[in-house]
Amino acid sequence: MRAGQNIAYTLIVLLLIAALSLSNALQGNAADYADLPQDAQHITPLKTGDMAPAFSVRTVADEVFDFDPGKLQRPVIFVSFRGGWCPYCNMHLSELKNVVPEIRSRGIDVYFLSGDRPDILYSSLKRETSEQIEGLDYVILSDADIAAARAFGTAFRVDEGYVAKLDKKGTDLADSSIRNFGALPVPAVYVIDRSGRIVFDFVNADYKIRLPADRLLAAADAVVAD
Repeated sequence: MRAGQNIAYTLIVLLLIAALSLSNALQGNAADYADLPQDAQHITPLKTGDMAPAFSVRTVADEVFDFDPGKLQRPVIFVSFRGGWCPYCNMHLSELKNVVPEIRSRGIDVYFLSGDRPDILYSSLKRETSEQIEGLDYVILSDADIAAARAFGTAFRVDEGYVAKLDKKGTDLADSSIRNFGALPVPAVYVIDRSGRIVFDFVNADYKIRLPADRLLAAADAVVAD
């Protein structure tokens, strides 16, 4: 019995240590993001002329996707949005279906950054949006750790009341940026040339205002011309 008690005691100690480590990690995450602006109006995003930042996000298969602006062979466009639960994000993705294939045909990589966790990047979108972008090779990446948005300077802290409102609607926020860090990105568009420099940006604190498709196509044409 004594041996059994010792084993049980050891297991309990190990569990307590694991729990403490997890708690410290979560507190560390909160501390790391405590410096984010308290609202969207106070962000200080990167602008045209700045060098693009390096960051890591995740694919729908939950694999690491590293972006290194110093190793680009083609221009890149990043379009960030809050998550598949956002109706304005869905409308914007649907609108861009008219130009994304054209932009890609010009030799430009187009990536969408979402605050959702990897496994629901596509399923969280509205059915109509999914149907409209099906077959258009939309590459959606997970910025659930808010790393990309923080690197671009578009991340901000979200009011707890807003999160509670989404919870009440039954929105799937598990392992998202808003759930894990209480943070969201201001929807943004960045066009980056082969040298890694930002040559076009669109950032608006009002999430209802998005870049029109024709302006995105014009920005793509400009970077190709350069």
